[in-house]
Amino acid sequence: MPLLVYTLLRLALFAAALAAGYLVGLRSWLLLLVALVVAFAVSYLALRRQRDAAALWLAQRAERRAAARERTVDEDAAYEDSVVDQADSPR
Repeated sequence: MPLLVYTLLRLALFAAALAAGYLVGLRSWLLLLVALVVAFAVSYLALRRQRDAAALWLAQRAERRAAARERTVDEDAAYEDSVVDQADSPR
């Protein structure tokens, strides 16, 4: 799952930025804010391949779900048509 890999790498970057900020002497909410900005910037620059793979995986998943939803709607419509045709047919 590319999305899981990308998320874990971003969390690892955040943890590394947090540790580096703590070692530099940042504390409190400023440490969290700086670590968040640094992790965002580094992940944007360094994780392009993983980000693209995760986006592609999400797009393919959305397409599969839309196709499955469309199939279900078509099957439901066909079933309803057959029930109506049976009810309308003379006995």
